[in-house]
Amino acid sequence: MRKFAVGVAFLLVLGLAVFAADGPYTFLKSISVGAEGGWDYLSVDAAARRLYVSHATKVVVIDMDKDESVGEIPDLQGVHGFALAPELGLGFASSGRENKAAIVDLKTLKIIGKVETGENPDCILYVPAHQEVYTFNGRGRSATVFEAKTGNVVATIPLGGKPEFAVFDPATDRIYNNIEDMSQVAVIDAKTHVLAATWPLKPGEEASGMAVDLKSHRLFIVAGNKLMVVMDDQTGNVVTTVPTGEGTDACVFDPGTSLAMGSAGEGNVTVARFEAPDKLTVIQTLATARGARTMTFDPVTHKIYLSAAEYEAAPEPPAGQPAPRPKMKPDSFKVLVYAYSPGGAPEHLELPALPAGVSVLTGGSALDTRR
Repeated sequence: MRKFAVGVAFLLVLGLAVFAADGPYTFLKSISVGAEGGWDYLSVDAAARRLYVSHATKVVVIDMDKDESVGEIPDLQGVHGFALAPELGLGFASSGRENKAAIVDLKTLKIIGKVETGENPDCILYVPAHQEVYTFNGRGRSATVFEAKTGNVVATIPLGGKPEFAVFDPATDRIYNNIEDMSQVAVIDAKTHVLAATWPLKPGEEASGMAVDLKSHRLFIVAGNKLMVVMDDQTGNVVTTVPTGEGTDACVFDPGTSLAMGSAGEGNVTVARFEAPDKLTVIQTLATARGARTMTFDPVTHKIYLSAAEYEAAPEPPAGQPAPRPKMKPDSFKVLVYAYSPGGAPEHLELPALPAGVSVLTGGSALDTRR
């Protein structure tokens, strides 16, 4: 305990916050992944205790109990997301630069097939009620639907704009997808593969991340104008909003804690308590790391996981020119882990080495490293 206290005191002398005392989440540790390249979505298989992390040309697989890498899925080009069908023993990766989705054997982590999609598949979603997979194709402005077991394409759905993240509500049998450049939510009938409706997100603009509370039928949507929007997924009505950070990208809702969270590239996570169908209250702004804008959570432990990296100092720009994007340090890619404790900081907190601590706890401007 004394060693912990001394370590905390040392970091505080440097002006660093080891954990925020005003909320339930605290920094726990970082998991080193290394290698080069950008990243996008993370996915959790809670039963198998596996975390899937998209990283450039592969998906890295992490054991969530040991917090260490246990394998990877290679042969992907510009991978964005990874969807899971545990009951089929299959996973699905969106390989954006080759306009394909890969079908993966979850036991062997081998690719057993690839499916042609629309241009630049980004978000990928498995719909268990129909055993179908949807890829949401950014430049294709469409969704490709294929059978999970066979890979047979059954539909291509024009969406009219650039799709981002999507979720499924089995009670409505509908898929909800953010159309980023139109500030709308596309509503897809999962049975007929028809675009059933488009709903305005106003006052939200340029939405990316989305999550759903299946009990209340509420969508939580993070928008580019620093808002988290709550929408009724049965009517399309916006019921409330709360502010978020700059460059918010991912959104999760944990039904076990009733917390909705949005991760921002400026280096924080907005944590909000869902208190009623029309009431959302921000209870914490959790300091993370510059560029840590994608996130997932473990419904068993309620930990959250964010992809991040360390960066070199950006050179001074020429007069009148915008600042250049900082360069990622070699082999610095990692996953940041934050622990949940209703009463505040957990008893056992692993302090990072000093350089990692500085990187983890320093905020900055929004930085999109994904593409």
